[in-house]
Amino acid sequence: MKAALQLKFGQQLAMTPQLQQAIRLLQLSSLDLQQEIQEALDSNPLLEVTEDNDQLGGEDKQNSTDEIASSQSELSATESEPSAPDSAELMGQNALKNDLEIDTSWEEVYSANSGNTGIASDDELPVYQGETQDNLYDHLLWQVELTPFSEVDHAIAMAVIDAIDERGFLTLSVAEITASLNLEDLEEDEVVAVIKRIQQFEPLGVGSRNLQECLLIQLNALPNDTPWKAQAHQVLQHHIQQLANRDYKIIVKETKLKEHELIEVLQLVQRLDPRPGSQIGDSSIEYVIPDIYVLKINGKWAVSLNKTNIPQLNVNQTYASMSVSDSRENQYIKDQLQEAKWLIRSLENRNDTLLKVAKCIVENQQQFFDQGEEAMQPMILNDVAEAIDMHESTISRVTTQKFMHTPRGIFELKYFFSSHVSNEEGEDKSSTAIRAMIKKLVAEENGTKPLSDNKITTLLAEQGVKVARRTVAKYRESLGIAPSSQRKRLI
Repeated sequence: MKAALQLKFGQQLAMTPQLQQAIRLLQLSSLDLQQEIQEALDSNPLLEVTEDNDQLGGEDKQNSTDEIASSQSELSATESEPSAPDSAELMGQNALKNDLEIDTSWEEVYSANSGNTGIASDDELPVYQGETQDNLYDHLLWQVELTPFSEVDHAIAMAVIDAIDERGFLTLSVAEITASLNLEDLEEDEVVAVIKRIQQFEPLGVGSRNLQECLLIQLNALPNDTPWKAQAHQVLQHHIQQLANRDYKIIVKETKLKEHELIEVLQLVQRLDPRPGSQIGDSSIEYVIPDIYVLKINGKWAVSLNKTNIPQLNVNQTYASMSVSDSRENQYIKDQLQEAKWLIRSLENRNDTLLKVAKCIVENQQQFFDQGEEAMQPMILNDVAEAIDMHESTISRVTTQKFMHTPRGIFELKYFFSSHVSNEEGEDKSSTAIRAMIKKLVAEENGTKPLSDNKITTLLAEQGVKVARRTVAKYRESLGIAPSSQRKRLI
């Protein structure tokens, strides 16, 4: 082999530091971007924050609508005002499932018999309850230390609370807890005795080994004169599996209860807490800060950036004037000046891109803003990319973890993108709109005769939306709606 030199010509896209910075800033959420800017302010003396009295946010947002209207391009819209705001649903909520010995569908008894379809409502949104709160372990530890345990029982109690999950259930068997302690002559009966004492701690029923034990502990703690207590005990003790499966006819037949009496029993059972540990926990809540505001002004939808999200940066002219000299000592100032200009320019590009994308979304989703979810139009990332002449990957970055505040709630920008299904007339229907139609049908159904997936498919077809039953089932599950057999209720 003989060594040789060859000269080749080719084209290659090289990402400059400025481009890398712009791309990185584009995909950051508002909170991450604020942290990035603060780090830049701390490290670069040529950067400073400019006070901007025109920033929009909070109460000032209402006072600046005229300015917004004049600064934004006009978007076509219908003259009808938007309906009352719906609760913002940023992501579908899946029902919390139990991996206990009892059938997991039991927990649906609570929602099904109270008229809940499994869809999140405003009442289910987090409520601020203070800055600090003990977690479940600390709450139980505090009670253990206040309880007169012997030395051995105290060691058992510590092992027991270590094995309790956030729902309040034991994750280890009695045998496993006994073996983990490695104490000589320790009997399982001693562990059971300590478990029973912990089960009387607050919240009542914590440390239960299964759902049935948890509910019975809480039921037994009710006063003896509680109406239907004995019947509820009978149902939970002997028919909990049938109750989980909604086999009401079998329960009525075997317990000799009449239907109206079983309804009373179910209402008592619904007062019990199937996850007692959830009562105690960290109360910290992450609040969503919108990046975009959408308001209807003079019959037209106006889009604006939330300027209070990101501080306005400027170059400190006092330090910048020191970079004029060519001395070696001023090279540091020159470098910092260049970095400051790059950052400011990257932030401006980020804001411009975010605003362009938001405007395009609003323009394409006029019907959603005027009429709601059922009017959502099918739209994919490429549609916006072509409309504003940008790459699809850029649209993906700018719509991730960016939120839009609208009269209908707060939504992540990605919420407005969905696949399409063609109806009988050949028109495209958004999958989001179909989900909304399914949710509405379930919300309006007769609880004693809930709609099956086949029936929902038929009802959708009558509205001109032809989808397969398996598609309906998939969309229903994504909404956190239980099957018809689990939505059936007596009330």
